[in-house]
Amino acid sequence: MIAKSWPAVLPLLAALAAGSPAAAGGTPTRVELAGNPLTLYPFFEHVRAFNQGSSLRIAVDPGMHPALVGVNANIHVVATKKVADWISNPTLNDLTGTVENVTFAAGTIQSNTFVVDAGALSGNAGIELGVGYDIVIDVNLNGQLDAADYIDGYSDTEAGAYVCADTAAPGPLAVTEITYDLSGAAFDAQNVFYPTNIATMGKLPLIVVSHGNGHNYQWYDHIGNHMASRGYVVMSHENNTVPGVESAATTTLSNTEAFLANLATIGGGVLFDHVDKRRMTWIGHSRGGEGVVIAYDRIFDGTYSPVNFTIGDIKLVSSIAPVDFQKLPNTDPHGVNYHLWTGGSDSDVNGCASCDLCQTFHLHERATGFRQSISLHGVGHGDFHNGTGGAFATGPCLVGRPDTHKIVKGYLFPLVERYIDGNVPAKDFLTRQWESFRPIGAPNTNVCVTVDLMYRDGAAPGRIVIDDYQSNPGLNASSLGVPVTFTVTGVTEGAYDDPNADFTHNATQPMNGMTLNGDGADDSAGIVFEWNGANAYYAYFDPGAVGVPLNLWKVLSFRAAQAARHPNTTAALGDLTFDVTLVDVNSVTSRINIGAYGGGIEEPYQRTSCGTGAGWANEFETIRIPIQAFATNASGIDLSKIVVIGFEFGPGHGSAVGRIGLDQVELLLD
Repeated sequence: MIAKSWPAVLPLLAALAAGSPAAAGGTPTRVELAGNPLTLYPFFEHVRAFNQGSSLRIAVDPGMHPALVGVNANIHVVATKKVADWISNPTLNDLTGTVENVTFAAGTIQSNTFVVDAGALSGNAGIELGVGYDIVIDVNLNGQLDAADYIDGYSDTEAGAYVCADTAAPGPLAVTEITYDLSGAAFDAQNVFYPTNIATMGKLPLIVVSHGNGHNYQWYDHIGNHMASRGYVVMSHENNTVPGVESAATTTLSNTEAFLANLATIGGGVLFDHVDKRRMTWIGHSRGGEGVVIAYDRIFDGTYSPVNFTIGDIKLVSSIAPVDFQKLPNTDPHGVNYHLWTGGSDSDVNGCASCDLCQTFHLHERATGFRQSISLHGVGHGDFHNGTGGAFATGPCLVGRPDTHKIVKGYLFPLVERYIDGNVPAKDFLTRQWESFRPIGAPNTNVCVTVDLMYRDGAAPGRIVIDDYQSNPGLNASSLGVPVTFTVTGVTEGAYDDPNADFTHNATQPMNGMTLNGDGADDSAGIVFEWNGANAYYAYFDPGAVGVPLNLWKVLSFRAAQAARHPNTTAALGDLTFDVTLVDVNSVTSRINIGAYGGGIEEPYQRTSCGTGAGWANEFETIRIPIQAFATNASGIDLSKIVVIGFEFGPGHGSAVGRIGLDQVELLLD
């Protein structure tokens, strides 16, 4: 596979292989153990994060670990340790109350899946996220970690598993709120939240909140109280939004500067020497959501030089239902870690094809670093704040402000922790589908709640983009130069931009419902196609049949969206599922259905207007499949020599009919 481009990747492959030596004779065998059972092949999913109160399971595939077949062993769940600590003290102090004794059998991973904790393990990490545990298969039953054993963990950077308390619940710290006007001049009033006992703490990361037009700086108590209770300082400021997003950007910059410059006097100096400006997050809503991006762009371009902080101090920019007035080159997140919130029932920044500046995803698509988005069906523009303004929501099955805030708080804490402190389990909240993993306190009984997540690594080490449709255009070759073959129909590659002013289905407009790409210089692109009651495929293949060592990567990732108001979408009106397929040099095939992981590709929010029919803008979500999973249960596939990476559709592979957009097909190391 990867044809002409494959030689350019070989040095990277050599480096990856060199960086993955076999375990030394005196060390235990590191394996992935912790995870969740699945009802479909591959029947088990290895994960990092578990919600407190849920069962912790392990699984061993006897085909991958034949040395364990017939072995009777104890399973210990212990507090995580760094490697040096394991070496100095290898004693296995189990924390579950009962050490599980198991015998591993030949056969399947299903018959070697065991509950090692029924939900009693603590997830209370104080103001942090996740309590780390290492899981040990004590093969020689001696209560010590040694070379005979297997361990999920044994790392200086991450534990084998993390148990997480409710991220939507308040943290352990009492919170103090103060409101003041720095000078009496316009647009420098601020509302600050901080831990009441901040005098006993060190320097805490800072979150700056910039409100939208017609909003108020005192309408973000849910964010301020929540994050301050978890060890953050939150400053929400008065924002000059009436002239526009450029003035909003100016007040984001001026208020950040003024806050940092006046720490010795704000609140009587209570914050002095307790704010870590090097770990800063900017959050903006509506015009403020575009404003924080413009503010970052000004620093990046050199048209603004900060006095009290640097561009490197801004670790994350998050936009809530942002507008896109200025477009490129002014509204550009560049390489900063970027996050987007979008409400499907927003009647202000409404997302309709007729309003280019109302399409939130433009900002997300311009981000070149780590980027992620959270889309919420039934959530309005005003649901994101806690002020007196209305919800500005239209459409069926409205979620309402209280449940919206539960979702926002539940995801905001891990989002910020991921980029401020590099928190490991936080990534699971950003990458795993809502159907399989969500904050404990997220609304579980509100049938209106639907959440879709996109996630893309930045220029992470080892990331290989097979196809993002940004380069090497044409239907028969990918961005990387990989040949493409397909039997799906209606295949069109191009800009992800609805060409007219409505979402009405039109067979001559293949990009109907696409709003990722804005007018002007935006370049977000992808492919769309359909299948109609018969099996069909879309695949990347190796014409030389040499095979790609896919086993050097950990994850195959892609994003997809259903096409709003297309007859196939209307006919299915539910999550679409299909198979992801690998074929090796010996024609051995292994398939994983995306529905195995808890959900397929969500149907569009069934909102009307913006033309005729029901279904709002095409809403992408990211699917990540572990590559090793294709070898589960002795499938026989040789992951070191893969000649086809494909997607199979139709009644033999999931949904009988469908039409989707497909993009960002990538290989990742994590």
